[in-house]
Amino acid sequence: MEDEKSRENTAKTMEQTDEKCPSCGGVMAYDPAVGKLVCEYCGATLDFEEQLPDIAREINFDLAEDYESHDWGADKKTVICRSCGAESIYDSLQIADICPYCGSNLVVEAGAADAMAPGGVCGFALTAKQAGDKFKAWIKRKIFAPKQVRKGTIPDSFKGVYLPYWTFDTETTTGYTARYGKTRTVTVNGKTHTHVDWYRTSGVYDKIFDDLLISGTDRYDKTAMSKIEPFDTASGKVYKPEYIAGFVAERYSVGLNEAWKRGKIKINDILKDNIKTYIKKANHADRVDSLKMSTDYANIKYKYLMLPVWMSSFRYKEKIYNFMVNGQTGKVGGRTPVSAWKVAVTVAIGLIITAVIVYMLTKYGGSESADMVF
Repeated sequence: MEDEKSRENTAKTMEQTDEKCPSCGGVMAYDPAVGKLVCEYCGATLDFEEQLPDIAREINFDLAEDYESHDWGADKKTVICRSCGAESIYDSLQIADICPYCGSNLVVEAGAADAMAPGGVCGFALTAKQAGDKFKAWIKRKIFAPKQVRKGTIPDSFKGVYLPYWTFDTETTTGYTARYGKTRTVTVNGKTHTHVDWYRTSGVYDKIFDDLLISGTDRYDKTAMSKIEPFDTASGKVYKPEYIAGFVAERYSVGLNEAWKRGKIKINDILKDNIKTYIKKANHADRVDSLKMSTDYANIKYKYLMLPVWMSSFRYKEKIYNFMVNGQTGKVGGRTPVSAWKVAVTVAIGLIITAVIVYMLTKYGGSESADMVF
């Protein structure tokens, strides 16, 4: 019984992808640049059979296989390498990694009994070296970082990771009410006053969203992840295990329902900005406030994609700083050390400018009045 339970907890190694080079027997990994499995030792290539459409398809939201979030990260799984027989313990979120003993690729089943498999994969367009170059250019622009960090930081080795993301398509119709203000100047007794006339407005605003991106994991720094967006999600190919061979990959822990809730919050923020801009342009206004909205959604579709990210870190004064690089565009996100004296100088300059503005306003006067127009 114990052996049977152990087998149930062991990944199905016969379904793992670990192709060996037909020329030298070395480990082969997928190279997006050539669209083939490539031997890391002798450079030989190997085609794998394509049986699915090229582009990842969008699925009607109501036809999803699974809607819930999963706490897979609290569990562990045992994977037995079929090349060397070594057992490795992995976080259950991982669906791909490299055997630490012999270097073989381990790609296990992407979908569990209570979860859906990825619908598509967007491959790496940048090499690890190119990601390093992007990082160097990025950190040089961090003006508040210490000089030695900007000039001499050398990142650790890069790890290619496929992270889970959801994309959403939807048609939105938003009814809104607001008021807009038009500013004019009035001079009375030699003093100039700013005067705002306010007007009520209402209307309907339509917008179509295509491939709105929502992360399927909460394990990484959200600010860094937002900095490396967007991704070219339209290029996603239908998922096959071969595409992630040689990389680390995760399955989603943020489920479809939770992702859609976050998606609607993101949509609401976008609509709010768009509607304010629309009201200003339509009415030649300077300000908009008191905006209230009600949005209806139609034709909701989604994709579950694996997107490419290079991850690395660097050390400064015994502290480790993690960062990530978009594997398609090279955009970098992460945190850096901050030079205290540079911040102090900037704050001092800001205080001086503020003091000058207050002095000028006090000396020459100025006030603002507003009339409500209905």
